[in-house]
Amino acid sequence: MILTSKGDHLFSSFGIITLPVNESARNQIMGLIGILLSGIIAFSSTNVISNLMSGVLLRITKPFQTSDFIRVGDFFGRVAERGLFDTEIQSEKREFIALPNTYLVNNPVSTIRKSGTLVSATLSLGYDLHHLQIEPLLIKAAEESGLDSPFVYIIELGNFSITYRISGLLIEVKGLLTARSNLFRSVLETLHSEGIEIMSPALMNQRKMDDDKKIIPTFVHAAADKKIVDAEGIVFDKAEQAAQIEDEKNNLMDGIKNLESTLKNTLDENRPQLIASIKKKRERLDVVDNTEVEENSPGSAIKTD
Repeated sequence: MILTSKGDHLFSSFGIITLPVNESARNQIMGLIGILLSGIIAFSSTNVISNLMSGVLLRITKPFQTSDFIRVGDFFGRVAERGLFDTEIQSEKREFIALPNTYLVNNPVSTIRKSGTLVSATLSLGYDLHHLQIEPLLIKAAEESGLDSPFVYIIELGNFSITYRISGLLIEVKGLLTARSNLFRSVLETLHSEGIEIMSPALMNQRKMDDDKKIIPTFVHAAADKKIVDAEGIVFDKAEQAAQIEDEKNNLMDGIKNLESTLKNTLDENRPQLIASIKKKRERLDVVDNTEVEENSPGSAIKTD
């Protein structure tokens, strides 16, 4: 009897037993097939086992937590889910990217600290502009964008221009995308308002212009936008929900631990109240453990089973 699967032919045990060969040859054939099957299973399970062990290692070393901003290779986003076999991040385009845990173990992972991160903007200006004039303006732009403790680096003296980098500290890292955009906008407004054009000195312009003509857009008085859009809430919705669930879980576990510690040294008349509180927190913890993070519309609530 011959079994066929995807073009590969294997003898079944019954077929081997009924083959017109002696017992020694039959045993050798069955042993060979056993070795082949073991090799196939071992080879196919290598990646599974590697990802599983890498997942365990990531949980021990804890290079990042749920909702952290991480960068690994060409990928950047917030951690939405940490599994045993892969880790899911939500990118700046609101896409979900599943990264095998072996990839995270074998490549450097950059994690943005929850205590704050630097937001930077880099631009090149001509040598005809003195750095003592530019640096205070860049500092002013960073302050007006809402960043703390701004500072300026001159990072390159090029053939045609000087490259500046303005950086400031962002305390609330959840607003990273908005803070970066605000800094860029503030740099444009501050330099243009001072009559400084942001353009490469190597620009080839075919138009006839006066020598004192500068390429600066006309200032526009924009009406105040009353509708404020939470960009990070839209982009990283699942990661934010996962962070809320994990924070609540950690708070419940800490609360149970503290109540149990208090219970050991509490008088009899107060014990029933503590026991009831512990029971209530454990019930809530069970609900949180069974909470599923779903991809919902922006601003929707977390759903629980």
